[in-house]
Order: sequence, then C-alpha cells, then structure tokens
Amino acid sequence: MLRRLHPEQPDSFEFTEANLAWAKEQITKYPAGRQASAIIPLLWRAQEQEGWLTRPAIEYVSEMLGMAYIRGLEVATFYFMFQLQPTGSVAHIQICGTTSCMICGAEDLMAVCRDKISAKPHTLSEDGRFSWEEVECLGACTNAPMAQIGKDYYEDLTAEKLGALLDALDKGEVPQPGPQNGRFASEPLGGATTLTEYTNASIKMNASAQLAEDIGDTVKRIDGTEVPLAAPWTDQAGTRGA
Repeated sequence: MLRRLHPEQPDSFEFTEANLAWAKEQITKYPAGRQASAIIPLLWRAQEQEGWLTRPAIEYVSEMLGMAYIRGLEVATFYFMFQLQPTGSVAHIQICGTTSCMICGAEDLMAVCRDKISAKPHTLSEDGRFSWEEVECLGACTNAPMAQIGKDYYEDLTAEKLGALLDALDKGEVPQPGPQNGRFASEPLGGATTLTEYTNASIKMNASAQLAEDIGDTVKRIDGTEVPLAAPWTDQAGTRGA
C-alpha cells in the first residue's frame, strides 16, 4: 500500500518538556554515531503526543538524531504503526481483520465503525472525535474478534458490544479493557479446565488492563509505561507459581 503524508500539515512541532527529556534519555542508550537507532521510539513518542505523525514531527526527530529528513520519512511511511493522517480526538479504533477475527465477526465490527464513525477508514468522524481502520493480526486470536483502542485491547466483541463501547467513549466514560464477555484473559468462559489446583491470585484482569483501570484513562495513556502481561498464580496454599 502506498502511504503518503496528509496534505494538511501543522506549521511546526516540538516535544513537550517532559517528552524532550524522555527522548534525550532514549538517545543515550545507543553508542556514539548510532543515535539514528532511536528513530522508531522517538517517532512513536511524537505520535503519542500529537495523536498522529506530522511532517514537522518527522523533520524535528530526524534533525534531533542527525539524520536526513528522507531517512526519517522512509521509516515513518514503512511502518503501519505510524498514523500519517489525523486521528480522532477521543479514540482511534483499530479492528483486527485477520483470519481468526474475520471468521468470528470482524466484518460486523467494521460495519459498526462505518455506521458510527465514517464510511471509509482513516477518515475522521464528522465531529472529529473518532476514526478507525482495519489492521493485521494483533495477536489476540483466542479472544477474537477484537479491537485495539489506544494502547488497550477490547476482546470477545460483538457488534452490539462495540457500539456500546463507542457510545461510552463518546460520553466521556472509561470502559474496562480486556475480554468483554466476562472471562479472564484467554481462559475458557466457564473458567479454567486444567491446572485447577491453581487459582488466579484473586485478580480480575491482567496487569495491562489493571493499569488502565487504575489510571482511569484507557485511550490517552501517553506515559510510555509498559507492564508485564503475566498474572501471578498461586496454589490453594498460597505458594507462588512458577
């Protein structure tokens, strides 16, 4: 797919003070003469700050790393993780359209997006609050069909549940990420059927979803925080599992 920069661009870009300090710290992780290796995390940070990756942002990051602008542009246009057009101010919805999700109803989810957001992907809703696209496999096949909104996964979706999620986001509510059918992670809906001598340490969701709940903002978590997806497991006596 040919990817081009959006025809309408802002006049300038610069990192916020906090993001600039973060970017400089990232650059120190690479040896002298290899600063260009930081191009992907810095472009990603610029996208998180603005919501999409603008031409001034690509130029800014390229100059910061001592790279020709065309080199930064090559990276930005190669990776589909970089949004080259404005995204919704509230949320950008990424619907997985690969095999497992497609079989389980991804087309129905995309129909909801066409109805509630815009007829075409990569296009803002009329109020500019939402946008959507179809993406390749997001690695949650057991929980198909699913969508990524911001940094979080919303899994085991139906058209009705996705519609309700969009309505909640539009009202300023914070829907809980993770499976939307009540199960924990990718366990069977009725609970574990093997290793039943272990219990899930009395937690309701994995660490990533729990962080989103604790922060109270499942869409605009622009802090660079990453957490392990593993959940602590203990046996009935309370001994920590391996």
